[in-house]
Amino acid sequence: MENFIVSARKYRPATFASVVGQKHITSTLKNAIERGQLAHAYLFCGPRGVGKTTCARIFAKAINCLHPVGAEACNECESCRTFNENRSLNIHELDAASNNSVDDIRNLIEQVRIIPQVGRYSVFIIDEVHMLSQQAFNAFLKTLEEPPAHAIFILATTEKHKIIPTILSRCQIYDFNRIRVEDGVEYLRYIASQEGVTADDESLNLIARKADGGMRDALSMFDKAVSFCGQTLEYRNVAQTLNVLDYDTYFKMTELLLAGNYVDALLLFDRVLSNGFSGQIFMAGLNQHLRDLLVAKGPAISLIEFTGTLLERYKSQAATCEPGFLFGAISVLTEADGKIRQSSNQRLLVELGLMKIAALGQKKK
Repeated sequence: MENFIVSARKYRPATFASVVGQKHITSTLKNAIERGQLAHAYLFCGPRGVGKTTCARIFAKAINCLHPVGAEACNECESCRTFNENRSLNIHELDAASNNSVDDIRNLIEQVRIIPQVGRYSVFIIDEVHMLSQQAFNAFLKTLEEPPAHAIFILATTEKHKIIPTILSRCQIYDFNRIRVEDGVEYLRYIASQEGVTADDESLNLIARKADGGMRDALSMFDKAVSFCGQTLEYRNVAQTLNVLDYDTYFKMTELLLAGNYVDALLLFDRVLSNGFSGQIFMAGLNQHLRDLLVAKGPAISLIEFTGTLLERYKSQAATCEPGFLFGAISVLTEADGKIRQSSNQRLLVELGLMKIAALGQKKK
């Protein structure tokens, strides 16, 4: 049986141009390479799965390329080949989560003194650098401030606030953004085409939004959905696989509340509870849905992170909703959300909120 490679590894970007959603970072790094203005220490920080370590590896490969094409590596020289085959002696990676002691840093400092045999730079990538102990940080300070000319450090972290100021002051800091839903959907659509998978817009939007800005999480969910659904991703099956409430539930609930039909709204909520979802999750999702409808009514529609047919559905339902109804409903749900954690009867609290919103809908009607 052929070895399966997860999408997060199989489609890991290998060039600056293929990095998703971080153009402000890649453009700056490319300019630095082309102009020869390389700092001796960089700090890449941001949420998980947005490309910090990936950009560090691409950068390390590019600055050691013997025949670069602009700021991109050629992938043909000896340095690029050794990197692609995971046998490069110029690039050293350290996981600070499991190598966080003073002795680990001392070993790193010993490696820093070794001059690279192929290429110009020895690049040291330290992942989760905030996990280093206070003593390890102190031992690292002098080397980080005045390294040999051939050494470049790239530190990566998800928690910049845990790094001591003396380390921060010695680095060029790059803040990575959450990957937008639109960018995530576009990249998932590309991967689906490469894998021969057919997927509708709703499925890809659901995966990208559930990932909350992390491309690695999105690709893991994509693999899980393909394992469950096969080569055709259908929205309802994907929602079931990821254990999230589908958009149809919120669209239907909004229709019932607009009509003032609190009886069917309560029955729909009962089905949601029967499927294993908590009242708090449902209420938060409905509140977000109503917010998106409110935004979809005006020029701020770009704030909705949806694409394709799903965006059209939001526009269509938003046209049927009065702003006063949406403001009132959001206010009711937000107030209930603040009380639900302390409530002894969460179901009754949500049901009461739904009946209040249905009364708003009946009044408008």
